[in-house]
Amino acid sequence: MTIVICPGIHDQKLTEQFLERLFINWRSLSDSGDLLVCRTQDYAPYSAIDISKFLWCSKSITIDMPLLFIAFSAGVVGAIGAAWTWQLQGGQVKAFIAIDGWGMPLTGNFPIYKVSHDYFTYWSWGILGSGDESFYAYPSVEHLEIWRSPDITTGWWLHQNSVEVKTATPVTAKEFIIKILENHR
Repeated sequence: MTIVICPGIHDQKLTEQFLERLFINWRSLSDSGDLLVCRTQDYAPYSAIDISKFLWCSKSITIDMPLLFIAFSAGVVGAIGAAWTWQLQGGQVKAFIAIDGWGMPLTGNFPIYKVSHDYFTYWSWGILGSGDESFYAYPSVEHLEIWRSPDITTGWWLHQNSVEVKTATPVTAKEFIIKILENHR
């Protein structure tokens, strides 16, 4: 499985900080092709066409390799379209983790997880579909902070136990994301 990172429109340093705090060895994962980071200076993060082009131009993946997307902010817009396109072309999407893609309706025939920087974003984004499981920061953090520092962003992991029952577990955003990655390996 290859993890595809789709950042938003922000300084590239924030994405490097996200990766350093999420993965101990992110550079070696990148070198091995297990991690692809979309270069938003070359590809518009809000464009499914651009993200799909990035995937097809990558020499480290082929259509028979399953992908797991982690997207942030404007990157959620382009990445969800690219995930659908990957599937339409015959590829497999293991899961989709959307971080602060508020306002973007997310649907697909693959597991979708939402990460929000505050309760309001989690709640209002949920009107457009709740996803499989979710995380929201508590206390609230700034929008860019959840991307920069998932390891120190605390909050609630919301589990859907049945149609009407949700339970919450206190975790960091990093713990939530890592558990999702482990569940889809």
